[in-house]
Amino acid sequence: MMKQLAKLVRGVRQLFGDENFLGGIHQIENLVSKVLSVALIIVILVSLYDLVLILSTDLLKEPAGFFNKTLIEIFGLFLNILIALELLENITAYLRKHIVQVELVVVTALIAVARKIIIFDPKQYDKIDLIALSVASLCTSFKEAM
Repeated sequence: MMKQLAKLVRGVRQLFGDENFLGGIHQIENLVSKVLSVALIIVILVSLYDLVLILSTDLLKEPAGFFNKTLIEIFGLFLNILIALELLENITAYLRKHIVQVELVVVTALIAVARKIIIFDPKQYDKIDLIALSVASLCTSFKEAM
């Protein structure tokens, strides 16, 4: 009985040893990254379908050539897809090299802040909000320059 208990304790120690434990965490990280990639591809395809649907219905409707949505909203939809593509690139870069590439993350952040600035509606938000977006843009661009 004592030998079996000692053998069980050794097996548990080996299972939770640093190398085995870190290997298990690495496998879980890879699995999560792959699931996120597939989910993000689905989001990108649905967003692209939505954009094409909006563009085609607005172009083919009532007064030809005029958009029911403002151009700013349409640009926002384009930038949403671009941000999703950048996120997908971040995930695939992680899967390739198993490191987070800071440059890609900063570029994604810059695109997200730029999107907010482009679609910014001064009637809906205060001027301090635009100043905050400007500061966020400057901070991320300074990080990129370093």
